Amino acid sequence: MDIKDRDLRSIQEVRLLVKEAKKAQKEFAKFSTELINEIVKQLSMAARAEAENLAKMAVEETGFGIWQDKMTKNIVASEKLYEHIKDMKTIGMINEDKDRKIVEIGTPVGVIAALIPSTNPTSTAIYKALIALKSGNAIIFSPHPRALKCTLKTVEILKKAAAGMGAPEGLISCMSIPTIEGTNELMKHEDVSLILATGGTAMVKAAYSSGTPALGVGPGNVPAFIERSADVKKSISKILASKTFDNGTVCASEQAVVTERCIADKVKDEFEKQGGYFLKGEEIDRVVKIMETPSGGMNPKIVGKSAKDIAAMAGITIPDGVKVLICEEKGVGKEYPFSKEKLTQLLAFYTVEDWIEGCELCYKLLENGGLGHTMVIHSNNEEIIREFALKKPVSRLLVNTPSTQGAIGLSTGLAPALTLGCGAVGGSATSDNVGPEHLINIRRMAYEVDDLDIKPEEDKSIDKLDIEAICKMVIEELKNIKK
Repeated sequence: MDIKDRDLRSIQEVRLLVKEAKKAQKEFAKFSTELINEIVKQLSMAARAEAENLAKMAVEETGFGIWQDKMTKNIVASEKLYEHIKDMKTIGMINEDKDRKIVEIGTPVGVIAALIPSTNPTSTAIYKALIALKSGNAIIFSPHPRALKCTLKTVEILKKAAAGMGAPEGLISCMSIPTIEGTNELMKHEDVSLILATGGTAMVKAAYSSGTPALGVGPGNVPAFIERSADVKKSISKILASKTFDNGTVCASEQAVVTERCIADKVKDEFEKQGGYFLKGEEIDRVVKIMETPSGGMNPKIVGKSAKDIAAMAGITIPDGVKVLICEEKGVGKEYPFSKEKLTQLLAFYTVEDWIEGCELCYKLLENGGLGHTMVIHSNNEEIIREFALKKPVSRLLVNTPSTQGAIGLSTGLAPALTLGCGAVGGSATSDNVGPEHLINIRRMAYEVDDLDIKPEEDKSIDKLDIEAICKMVIEELKNIKK
């Protein structure tokens, strides 16, 4: 029977992919750790070799971001990630505590469903493939329809590299007919063991409500606090380097800058020197009209666009060389558009009296769509830095570094990752940068360490001696009766 409906064809494709993946994973689970590590290495090398081409494909297809920065993300997801995980123990005996007499054994979870966003389609696919195979799993990708071609090309490269090392067919696969119905079938399939969800809030919620265990991310409404002891020039340079990286498509990019009144003028001047443009009057109204949908959500048309593109869309004129459009916002909430997440070249700017007020304002910004994600502070006062670290509901507090590059492990010692957990406060199952260690089950073999002095019960069964004694008693009783 020829199935013509797109949604039905998508569902049927998913069922076939899951069947093949389950079979492939069972075979892959028999591979030696050495061979699995070599396959992961080959995947990394193949993706690194195509990093530039894949980046250009992604920008051409989606219209989001800057290809040079997408290339950097592809390198992080392949080369840098591989260096981080290559010696990681994930399968078999991974740890032994001789004092507590516990041996930990890592086992794959099975088949992983990987949801891929349109903002980072190639790098996220590379990253998820490497961590899935490193932990002995099969992986099926659900691409965003807007990024189908570049995601399929990425998967093709990865599949070829794996097949060249003898990996079974079906170990790495991708939906070619991406539909909501097909993705739902993938997430709810009984043979899918885990969902890796990276994307919009609605999609992540769908993953968590599917009935299948899931690791997802929350939105990032990242505040950057510039405290009076900071090196203002360096701070602005790092904020702009982060915010302009791939035109702000990474959810860890700064969304608002908060600074103290005593240095506010200096901060503003430095922004203008380095490419920031403060919107005024009617310019603000014009930008607000195009940055939101009628329902108050982020307009997808501005995502990943340059400041010049946004200005043209809004019908305003800005000087040459402007990198980011900035609005001095008055509050936080639905009625203050710049206080929300903006995955593009738009920044909110706030002035506070001191770090205590700044601390409170950053908390409000996080509550406005960024709980559990990331915050950055620029300061040379260690006491204040520690106060922020203790009080902010984030999984990553970055210090004196670009937020984007710091959160994904490019400029910090954090694990290289493109799925950034937000913890329970942000609706995530983990607060970590997700890696292979999150894609295994751990079996623990535990020996007795505490003798509870349990004594065996006395044997109350009747033995031979008991029978003889009973017989003598019976004979004596009979003699007495006769007498």
